[in-house]
Amino acid sequence: MRTRLLPLLIVLMAGVLLALGFPLAVSLAAAEQQRVVVDRIDDTVRFAALAQFVTESSGLDERRSTLRQQLERYSETYGIKAGVFYRDGDTMAQAPADWSVPPEGEGREAFKDALSGRRSQDPPQVWPWQQDGRLVVASPVVRDGDVMAVVFTDSPTGQLRSRVLRGWLLIGAGESAAMLLAVGAAVRLTGWVLRPVRVLDAATHDIATGQLNSRVAAAGGPPELRRLARSFNEMADNVEDVLEQQRAFVADASHQLRNPLAALLLRIELLALELPEGNEEIASVRTEGKRLAQVLDDLLDLALAEHSATDLQLTDIGELAAERIAAWRPLADEKGVRLTEHGAAVTAWADPIALSSALDAVIDNALKFTPSGEEVVVAVGSNGDTSTIVITDCGPGLTDEELSRIGDRFWRSGRHQNIKGSGLGLSITRALLSAGGGSIAYAHHEPQGLKVTVSVPRTSPKADLSPASPMA
Repeated sequence: MRTRLLPLLIVLMAGVLLALGFPLAVSLAAAEQQRVVVDRIDDTVRFAALAQFVTESSGLDERRSTLRQQLERYSETYGIKAGVFYRDGDTMAQAPADWSVPPEGEGREAFKDALSGRRSQDPPQVWPWQQDGRLVVASPVVRDGDVMAVVFTDSPTGQLRSRVLRGWLLIGAGESAAMLLAVGAAVRLTGWVLRPVRVLDAATHDIATGQLNSRVAAAGGPPELRRLARSFNEMADNVEDVLEQQRAFVADASHQLRNPLAALLLRIELLALELPEGNEEIASVRTEGKRLAQVLDDLLDLALAEHSATDLQLTDIGELAAERIAAWRPLADEKGVRLTEHGAAVTAWADPIALSSALDAVIDNALKFTPSGEEVVVAVGSNGDTSTIVITDCGPGLTDEELSRIGDRFWRSGRHQNIKGSGLGLSITRALLSAGGGSIAYAHHEPQGLKVTVSVPRTSPKADLSPASPMA
């Protein structure tokens, strides 16, 4: 979520800064040019005052000579072309000597405006990238209420463009600094807002994977998220209480039913002594009684598996798998099934007792359904952050629909109802593995049979199994 929210905030802040920066840059350029224009207007007014008393018939009198000297000194000092021109375009005085009013363009338009009695107030804006830009200013020379000449200046814009560019660089530096501060603030803000969400997501994942003691410590973030964290913890407490009551009920019921069931089986055996040997009804009752006893034992094991704490250790699962294979090999030999092992020594973090019980349940299930003369293979390996034990058999296998249900409590395939079992063995296996951060998966084994993959983490999951996750 942060990768989506942070760019959005950055784009919005960049848009705001640009919306403020562009008008400021334009305003700076206009202010710098206006300052130059005002300065040029002051110069033209001064020259107009000198030219006001120079007449066409005065020739090379002292006033015209003074005006020409002033214009030449002005042009040499500032590099600005300046001149005074009569209405018909004839020259009263100019500097440099070969300069005249442009026949067209902005200069000619400014000259015409001055002939109408208007000073140049708002010449076109000069931008820093206009290398050949010029600033033209014209003011009328008025005598007895009539415009008799025009003072005309044509200024280079190098210094003006440099000042504007420096101002823009300062604005850009300020915008960049503001953007960096905004990005830093956005990172802190998104972290402050989303950190509780990440912690809440992690706690939800822990509970979904069976770590019901995971909680969220509401110590930061917006008030709404702190309230959500408190509500989440209350919900998790209630869910854990309900599940604990269910486990306690199953364990108590299984335990309490064992004694009357044992007494019932004993009475059945006593009754069998008084009946003819080989009675089918008493044999059927014995079988159902033993099956009921097995179901109660499995229910108790399941309740204990879901409730017991794990003792995670760095375990050589290759060695552990070899021990379980050796323990089951006599039964495999008795059934005529080849039980083989593949793989090298691989370590993982697991509860050795829980993992041994899980392997016993899976190997027992594989041997139960594998016909004589076939093979059950136990392969140990690693895959990235997990170590795996893959058990494959050559039994009848399962359909896609049956694969989706395998591991459910009390579920058994309709094709295998006549085979001994309670339907709880794989459920117990899943509970044992989940408590230590492991998992179990089922798939088809080609050409026939079932492939069961037991996965356990190679890195210590103890940090993820803490009872509470902090929310900073």
